[in-house]
Amino acid sequence: MKTYLQRMGRSLQLPVAVLPAAALLEGIGHWLPQNWGFSQFLQVGGSAILSQLALLFAVGLSIGMTKVKDGAAAMAGVVAYIVPTYVLAPNQVALLKGIKVGQVDPAFNAIAGNVFIGIVAGLIAAALFDRFHETKLPMALSFFSGKRLVPIMATLAMLLVSVILLFIWPVLYGALITFGKFIVNLGWVGAGLFGFFNRLLIPTGLHQALNQVFEFNIAGINDIGNFWANKGTKGVTGMYLAGYFPVMMFGLPAGALAIYKNALPEHKKTTAGLMMAGAFASFFTGVTEPLEFSFMFVAWPLYVIHAIFTGLSMAFAAFMHWTAGFTFSAGLVDYILSFHMPIANKPYMLLVQGLVMAVIYYFGFDFAIKKFNLMTPGREPVEANAVPVEEVSTSKTDDKYMVMAKKVYAGIGGHDNISVIDNCTTRLRLQLKDTGKINKSQIMSAGVAGVNVLDKVNIHIVVGTEVQFVADALKKLFDENVAITASDAPVEQPKKAEPVIDVKSGETDTFYSIANGLVEDIEKVSDPTFAQKMLGDGYAVVPTDGKITAPVDGTISTIFPTKHALGIKTANGLEVLVHMGIDTVQLKGEPFDLKVKEGQEVKHGDQLAQVDLDKIKQAGKKTDMMVIITNMPSVSYMKYNVLDRDSKLDTEVVKVTTK
Repeated sequence: MKTYLQRMGRSLQLPVAVLPAAALLEGIGHWLPQNWGFSQFLQVGGSAILSQLALLFAVGLSIGMTKVKDGAAAMAGVVAYIVPTYVLAPNQVALLKGIKVGQVDPAFNAIAGNVFIGIVAGLIAAALFDRFHETKLPMALSFFSGKRLVPIMATLAMLLVSVILLFIWPVLYGALITFGKFIVNLGWVGAGLFGFFNRLLIPTGLHQALNQVFEFNIAGINDIGNFWANKGTKGVTGMYLAGYFPVMMFGLPAGALAIYKNALPEHKKTTAGLMMAGAFASFFTGVTEPLEFSFMFVAWPLYVIHAIFTGLSMAFAAFMHWTAGFTFSAGLVDYILSFHMPIANKPYMLLVQGLVMAVIYYFGFDFAIKKFNLMTPGREPVEANAVPVEEVSTSKTDDKYMVMAKKVYAGIGGHDNISVIDNCTTRLRLQLKDTGKINKSQIMSAGVAGVNVLDKVNIHIVVGTEVQFVADALKKLFDENVAITASDAPVEQPKKAEPVIDVKSGETDTFYSIANGLVEDIEKVSDPTFAQKMLGDGYAVVPTDGKITAPVDGTISTIFPTKHALGIKTANGLEVLVHMGIDTVQLKGEPFDLKVKEGQEVKHGDQLAQVDLDKIKQAGKKTDMMVIITNMPSVSYMKYNVLDRDSKLDTEVVKVTTK
């Protein structure tokens, strides 16, 4: 469920990304003299977008939540949204119930344009597309097979949903309105609570659900829509938006400065680059994730403090009735556009509040980091030395893979805590009796890249492309029921991996699409190990056909026994992993017909494999084709040319420059 909700949160970003266009039109329209016809023209253009948010949400979710991104899914989303908005319109409800229109519950006036209805329609359309888009009907009905069947099924499904909503919508809508009124009646306290919980939910991706209640029209608050439409009360409309500006433009950048100040001298330079990039993104665009994710897990108490500070900022701005608005996020761009909106109230005071928040964040973060010895970016060596790790006994005959396996074996609790040992291209995929018994520090002492605990019994350990050898060694230890004992030798902490020494400095490799299809950001891949860039950075392609080609010039360095992945090394020294599909190691190579062999030189566009996409889908796997640069310490710069759009085999995706 958590994974599903996180995907939903990411999918909602697609329609939300349209909102800056509305802000631009509304903002410029209100900057210009109001007696100009052109200014009114621009404002109407912005309102056209804002008035169709529910439909945009239906389309965005219907595409984003499907396994195969396709326009037919979007069509199904539109159909799924149209059906209840028409069937449950007040005049239709009156007809169904045999009453007069004036006797219809007022809740049905809020069906059309309600974001909740759009979300439900999008989710149902996506589920139906995944279930029916490959369904084959009998010959007489074959015209309606496959993708054509999906909108039909969406119509039938939403008719059923409409019948259910006919009875439960008044109760549900009444509950939403009651909740919204409760928070609104709390005034500035409610705004503070909203800001606090919004930040706390970001690690789970569930903050988007909370945003729908306050920023859109699920419960009638609709702070974003009302602000840009100049509806509501001056000084009140925008109260769930304004307090973010002092945090994102001033507070978080000041917190980043505190993190940099507390970094160890040997890591100052690296930390400065990370913090400066995150601070600029936060200030200019309001994108806070690069900063927040840099410390939310490694120093979670600091993230709780950040959530408290955000709540305070939201509450104070609402208390003072200082308002401004945004459509995308509370950065400089949206602040400038909203400054001259008639309903904005003393927005210039948010800059004064921002300076105060900068002081609070800087000294608050600085105090917390020192007082509680928080392991913020740049302080990692202290963490490594502070964590007790018991060294395991090894013998002179153990190779490096057996040494790693013994350390992992000890860290996961040994034979009695292991149920299943498996691996894919880069990860140990283990089922344990209880993941709560693991010693993460012990596992990390093996020099692995990351540990990802999925639930009570499942854990992934990121080893790298040599994982097969570690898995074999681990299975040997398990089969022999080896008891791992402590060594008398002093503990040696793992060393950070050094950049590859045979990389040519300052050279650039150009990477191309590896298939015809949609190029997507690696962060959107549904596998957290790839999405969190544990193995490195790159991109993925959701293919429309099975021809997979070399993304870059180089030499085939590795071919995995299960044929689902291979390695390429460029002449400039970049090490590239081509991973075909997600979790396809379990398919034992069946869908993959490789056209290359180890040691073979390839040019971009040369065919690497012919892949049976249908076999992958029938096995319940995803067909994302990933290109990952695994020696990222050797990379200085990546410039993307294409992301989140359709591509051909010769489409240039990214240029990568070495250090």
